[in-house]
Amino acid sequence: MKISLRLVGCAVGFAALALTGALAQSPASVSIQLVSTFDYPGTGIQTLPQKISDKGDVVGSFVDSSGATRGFAMLGNGTFSNPIVDPADTVNFTEGRGINNSRVVCGDYANDASGNLHGYFFTHGFYQNFDVFDTTFTAILGINNARDFAGSVIPTGGIQEAFLSIGGTVTEFAVTGATATLAYQLNATNQSCGYYVDADGVTTHGYWRDSDGTINAPIDPVGSTSTILFGNNNANQMVGRYVDAAAATHGILFLPSNNSFVVYDFPGSTFTSLNGINKRGEIVGRYVDSGGTAHGILLQVVRGSAGVTLPLAPPSAPAQAVPQRAVVTAPAY
Repeated sequence: MKISLRLVGCAVGFAALALTGALAQSPASVSIQLVSTFDYPGTGIQTLPQKISDKGDVVGSFVDSSGATRGFAMLGNGTFSNPIVDPADTVNFTEGRGINNSRVVCGDYANDASGNLHGYFFTHGFYQNFDVFDTTFTAILGINNARDFAGSVIPTGGIQEAFLSIGGTVTEFAVTGATATLAYQLNATNQSCGYYVDADGVTTHGYWRDSDGTINAPIDPVGSTSTILFGNNNANQMVGRYVDAAAATHGILFLPSNNSFVVYDFPGSTFTSLNGINKRGEIVGRYVDSGGTAHGILLQVVRGSAGVTLPLAPPSAPAQAVPQRAVVTAPAY
């Protein structure tokens, strides 16, 4: 795999999004319907799915009763893989983050107590470890069918940035004024999405980056106190979650064609996260039950049936200057 040196070492500009007359129009009739729930086999398991391929294969992580984090794949027929554990993992922490139609799995692992992550690829029983050059932290968070991939890095002595590797060339970028930027997925036309951390070091906002490098931010539904986007498909429909003023977490589908969000909550749960979407509108995510256990969910985008929708929030206050001290955030689940 040919990897270049860092091409973009500074923040790129972003396109501020404003409410327009288009938002006042009724969005297309779209809803999200539950298909099934699932759990990685075993007792005391937290199931944390991440992405879904166009063939319906799912990748994610699970946390066992001892607290060890392992990756997993669930094939479209419901068969689970053995735990995915990078051979260099010495602290019981390997995450499954992305999967494509060729069943190439990507993710990250840790090998010391510092918390710094390293990337890996796993296919046909073989692991290939990967770190972006001149970084102390590499998390690979998504991969497309061309085997281009997305993630986040901490450059040596720098602030956490997002990156895309397209055709073997790595480009790093950051939302202007952010203290950390993470890219979670890219589609067939190299549109990508993710989230960034505000200058306060706490508040998160979604963003999406067009194939020409234009960053559209912030992407927040009205009423959000924190937003994360995790995945997009080839139509650039995006999934993620947001937190409301009552601290409840809701799953969302963002439709950039009309700047609207379709909201999904698993029945009876106050935490729902939508993490991956494929070209067939199949979504994978998770909910947390009343006892605090996380379970996987499979959902389907359905047209012709209107769901609960929210408009895009007005742009936030102008971005503040980047602080001198880097704020490091671990990738979200």
